Amino acid sequence: MSLKVIELNDNVLRVGDESGILVESPGFALVLDKQMQLGDVAKDQARIHPTSSYNKYLHELSLDPISHAIGIRHFADIAYAHLLHLAEEGGVDAEAIFAVPGNFTRAQLAILLGLAKQSPFQAVGMVDSAIAAAHAATHTGSIIYAEMQLHQVVLTKIVAGQDSHQRESVIQVPGVGSQNFMDRMMQLATGLFIEQCRFNPQHDAESEQKLYNALPHWLKQDGKDQNSLLLELKVNTAVHAAKMPRESLINYLSRDYKSIGQQVAELAAGGDSKLLLSPDFADLPGFRSFLGESIELEVLPVGAISRAVILNRDSIVSGDDQIQLTTSLPRAVSLLSQSERIAAEPEQQRATHVLVGSTAIPLGSIHLPALGRIEKHEDGFYLDSGKQEFLLNRQKVTGKQALGLGDLIQSSEDSESIRLIQVNNV
Repeated sequence: MSLKVIELNDNVLRVGDESGILVESPGFALVLDKQMQLGDVAKDQARIHPTSSYNKYLHELSLDPISHAIGIRHFADIAYAHLLHLAEEGGVDAEAIFAVPGNFTRAQLAILLGLAKQSPFQAVGMVDSAIAAAHAATHTGSIIYAEMQLHQVVLTKIVAGQDSHQRESVIQVPGVGSQNFMDRMMQLATGLFIEQCRFNPQHDAESEQKLYNALPHWLKQDGKDQNSLLLELKVNTAVHAAKMPRESLINYLSRDYKSIGQQVAELAAGGDSKLLLSPDFADLPGFRSFLGESIELEVLPVGAISRAVILNRDSIVSGDDQIQLTTSLPRAVSLLSQSERIAAEPEQQRATHVLVGSTAIPLGSIHLPALGRIEKHEDGFYLDSGKQEFLLNRQKVTGKQALGLGDLIQSSEDSESIRLIQVNNV
């Protein structure tokens, strides 16, 4: 029963633990015949049953009554059902930490904690998703984390201090969420189908749903024609095909890109800033190129938030019944370099051996398969991997890295751990 992390981004809710992401579930609910379906099943039918579909219950989480759904009093009821769904699918049956976006209000956070008290797990902490996302960033200026949600983008400015990252401000950019982009791309695709093959995929609910479901796959095409996307839609026995120029698609979305870019520019004004994008931006055509000309940017890998939360559990879990939102976390990489940190350690705290499996090998010139060679220098021991990427204390690094007592080395996340230890009386 390990600690679990529940990431509450309605675009994709995730459950993770030390092993990685366990469950992904989009924030959709479908209520038909008094039965509720959640996640992908609900999303795949949302266009067929629009009046029975819900996807704003986290975005507008509240106890305000809604009257048009049988058996549902308010959005909190749907949110609670989704928490139970995540708990069952992800094995959340003990302690859990919520990673929540910065736009959640105090009232919404209170509702969330109230729902958790009725759940089969114990909420022990709550942290701003942006702070967790920025944990491993080594940038010394400000970091702007852009989180793609279903109905908006949330921008969080984070200031890098000597030893910690601190949330400074949060801006919501409405109308540019993943569903807004999907609607725009569906409009463009529909126009092309009508123009090129006299077929309107939005003339009925079922073909509209097929169009909606197919779009993400079309965007990932890697065919011979790099300038256009081939759109093929099978409806009944007929296959309809149209071509979508990539340049036309990017131009069609550029107005929304500019809306996000303008807000990013305001947050980045007057300082050295880096833009960190949530994983859901990766599939947005042309976005990185559009903004990459004005600011350094990076797409966060899936699982990075959960991993950071697990590593910082002691800074997030308060140990009492009063759970507070954590908006500051220690930096993964101090401004003091690894080699400077190790050189400052007292002699009695220096590593003497490398523990490989159950074997302790005296430090010296040691070859580690798939990692490189540990060499002794005047100021200590170093592992030189060349261009090969590896994990040092669960952070991705390359090249020559100083090693100290307690350091954990892995060739990949699921590989065997190698640790530097001290053996007395050697």
